[in-house]
Formats: sequence, C-alpha cells, structure tokens
Amino acid sequence: MSGSHTILVVDDDPSIVELLKDFLENDNFYVITACDTAEAWDMFERNTVHGMILDIMMPGQNGFDLCRRIRAESDVPILFLSARSDDVDKIRGLTLGGDDYIVKTASPGEIVARVKAVLRRTASREHTNEKVLDYGQIKLNLSTREVFVDGVSIVLTPKEYDLLRLFAEHPRHVFSYEQLLAKFWEGIGDRHTIRVHLSRLREKIEMDANHPQYLVNVWGVGYRFEGG
Repeated sequence: MSGSHTILVVDDDPSIVELLKDFLENDNFYVITACDTAEAWDMFERNTVHGMILDIMMPGQNGFDLCRRIRAESDVPILFLSARSDDVDKIRGLTLGGDDYIVKTASPGEIVARVKAVLRRTASREHTNEKVLDYGQIKLNLSTREVFVDGVSIVLTPKEYDLLRLFAEHPRHVFSYEQLLAKFWEGIGDRHTIRVHLSRLREKIEMDANHPQYLVNVWGVGYRFEGG
C-alpha cells in the first residue's frame, strides 16, 4: 500500500517535518512537505495527494482553515497534528472533516501506524461506488443520504440525518451539548433542544429507545455513538 501513496506533511517546525518524512519514507511512502497553509494548498493543487498530516497552529491561516478549504472539494484523509491535547481542538478538527487527531507527543512510529490505519479505512470505503457506513444493524449510505435499520429504510429529517452522520463518522468520540448546539443550531437553544432531537432519532434507529445500544448518553457531558 505505502509505495503508491503520497503523503503531504504540513508543519512550520522543520525538525518535525524532517522526522516524519524520514519515518514515512522508511515505510515506502512518497512524501511532500509544506511549512504553511499557503504552500500546502499549492502542493495539494499540483500533486495527487492520498493523505495529509496537518499541523493546526501555524503562521497565517491555521490548519482548521486549510481543512475547511480542502473539504469543499476533496475527501482526502486528513490527520491533524497538534501540541494541544484538549478535547476542544480535537472535536473541532473531527467536526470539520478530519479523519484523526494526533498529539505531537506521539512517537513517529505511532503516527505512521495511524496514517496506515486511516488509508486502510479509506480504501475499504472506495471498494464500492457508494460510501456506506456499516455498523451491522445500522447502515448509512452517504451518497444517497439513506439510512437502513435491519435492512429497512427509515425516514429521517435532514437534522436527524446530519446528527446521525456526525456520530457515525466518529464512533466513540464524545460530542458535548455545547458543540452540538454550535454546529447544528448556531448556538441557539439549550440541552433540552438536543435531548428532544436525539430522543426522536433513537426512536427511529434503536431497538429499544429507552435502553439505547448505539446513541448513548455521557452523563453531564453529551453523547457518543457506540458503533466502533
């Protein structure tokens, strides 16, 4: 897999860029690099990129800005790299469309392993023309916005579908009430707003909405999807 894949490493710290470049090339990846988002965009436009390791804090535009720009036209896997380990940046990166979030204290070997894992997941989705998230009882067809429960198509409102897709694309990640309100209601509303929508969603996707197996509460914080 590695030999045919080009990885774009974006970081304003030359020592980190060189270290990751060495480890990736040792695993037979072809590596191109950039020191800021402007150069990264240029490299992305001029090359066929199969994956990106993207620093968040850089001079000028940050990594979040570049991710938003790339996601407007490409599903290339993006792994955020950050010196910060707090959940706020992590959730923001994943919500914007990042495929993974790595703290810079991780070893280069671990980073390479996570690049490989993201590429494997991407390859498995591309075996079919349609992008499907399959969690056994629940399946989401991202191309057609269809949801199936035990093989039966169910009708979701646009908001319900968007909520379910966010959770299903990031299994086991906890999304707080505040993050959900900011993303789907522009910060207007309260916890009751979230509870009402997720209660209706549970009634449609769970075998027993009172004892959910997929969309579970994280008490006092928010919700997570137990699909993976």
